[in-house]
Amino acid sequence: MNMLIDKRLQDMVKDYVPKGEILDDLVCFFSIFSDYTRLKMISALAISEMCVSDLSGILNLNQTTVSHQLRLLKNLNAVRTKRQGKVVFYSLRNDTLSEVLLKGVEFLGY
Repeated sequence: MNMLIDKRLQDMVKDYVPKGEILDDLVCFFSIFSDYTRLKMISALAISEMCVSDLSGILNLNQTTVSHQLRLLKNLNAVRTKRQGKVVFYSLRNDTLSEVLLKGVEFLGY
């Protein structure tokens, strides 16, 4: 197949495109944003840490659904937990998730 771009540019593109573990990790990271419930929860947790009952009440979601999504977010290292007695509070691990979400909103022109 004849390439229209020169060899130097071809090599640059090949080096730039993620591979292996980095590609796997990026796919996992961006999967965080592929669910309506997770997007709502990330938006809420960007404002304040919350427990399952707070999130389910504010977002009008079933507590089982919220717990399931929080478990996924925790497994993806997107949220951290803090226990106070019997209650577990969730917060975003850092500002990166809310920044990516805001960039998405900006990209869409809202």
